[in-house]
Amino acid sequence: MKFNTALRRWSNRRIERIEHVDVVVGIPSFNNDETISFVEDTISDGVAKYLPEKKALIIIADGGSTDDTREVALEKSIRPYVERLITIYRGIPGKGSAVRLIFEAARNLKAQAVAIFDADLRSIKPEWIKNLLDPILKDGFHFVAPLYSRYKYDGTITNNIVYVLTRALFGKQIRQPIGGEFGFSLPLVKYLEQQDVWTTDVARYGIDIWLTINAIVNNFSICQSYLGVKIHDVKDPSDTLAAMFRQVVHTLFNLIEQYYNYWSKIEKSESVPVFGEMEQIEPSPFSINLEKLIDNYKEGFDHFGVLWEKIVNPESFKYLKKLHNTQNSTFYIETEIWAKILYDFLVTFHTWKKDRYKLVEIMSPLYYAKVASFVNRTKDMNDIEAEEIVHQDAEIFEKNKPYLLTKWLSSESPSL
Repeated sequence: MKFNTALRRWSNRRIERIEHVDVVVGIPSFNNDETISFVEDTISDGVAKYLPEKKALIIIADGGSTDDTREVALEKSIRPYVERLITIYRGIPGKGSAVRLIFEAARNLKAQAVAIFDADLRSIKPEWIKNLLDPILKDGFHFVAPLYSRYKYDGTITNNIVYVLTRALFGKQIRQPIGGEFGFSLPLVKYLEQQDVWTTDVARYGIDIWLTINAIVNNFSICQSYLGVKIHDVKDPSDTLAAMFRQVVHTLFNLIEQYYNYWSKIEKSESVPVFGEMEQIEPSPFSINLEKLIDNYKEGFDHFGVLWEKIVNPESFKYLKKLHNTQNSTFYIETEIWAKILYDFLVTFHTWKKDRYKLVEIMSPLYYAKVASFVNRTKDMNDIEAEEIVHQDAEIFEKNKPYLLTKWLSSESPSL
């Protein structure tokens, strides 16, 4: 079903009455009644403290929460002179549909800048408003990505897939390309909002990587800004990230295919400007189920090994077969093997025009294997030391980019 707008009639009329704001701050939400009040209150304080001369609108774009998210948000008082809109978006369920609503409202209100914050944040501070919006309002940047202090096992899809591929292929060292908190200029908002993607995975979990890659390939000026420690609702990768994995990776692979002419010409990555200073704080740890991660991989090998053998190079498959019989304490996959496996799947995605969702789905046990490897490798490291491993992995992906380009140009669809 096509949705011409994410705004409902009442919301549209409310925006028409507001007429104009300088800044829009959006909060996509779904069943966040435990955290929405804190996020909303902190944003209101940040706007009042750091943007006192700007007219601002806070939008809570809800996905039809079945808890009390909207009611709790409505009960919360906000600072004077700050407008607020709490509404359910129109569109397929997902964060991307909420972002579309926020972008539509910002365009209609001719806002100079937009910031977006996840609704499950437990560590947001008023300063985050300044950190995301100052580079746009004062320095003329179009896209601001976040930089966080995170626990070493938080952000496993980012660390092991999205960051390394974005850096190696698209040439920008954006550490959190799916971080959740972003800043946008009005020209970028207008460009993104008019794209015909709102019935795809972009409207679900795929929105963050889509925003980042589009800012890169369309030559919008990009920077990063330190926000500090990120604490949000914890997700164990062995248990709760399956849907997110499929949608993020499927969207990223689609973008890589779509923009081959862009990334194939890039030989190395470059840093992007950074604002602020990182807090040297160790985020709180949380448990991660190593045994289940490895069991998920071994079960996946039993189900999909015959398909993996047709997709990845013989050396990599031999390595995967050996892993199937490896003890948990010594379970480890070399980063160069991992890079070639991801590149082999990218090539197959490019040539395989059938059920690409199924192709991404059979990758998930391999992702579990890489996360388990990272856990084993960094178990005795602090967060800063583990972060250095992530950057080393990204360098290995860059080093092996010619492997991808060679296979891409000579690729034929495997017989699966």
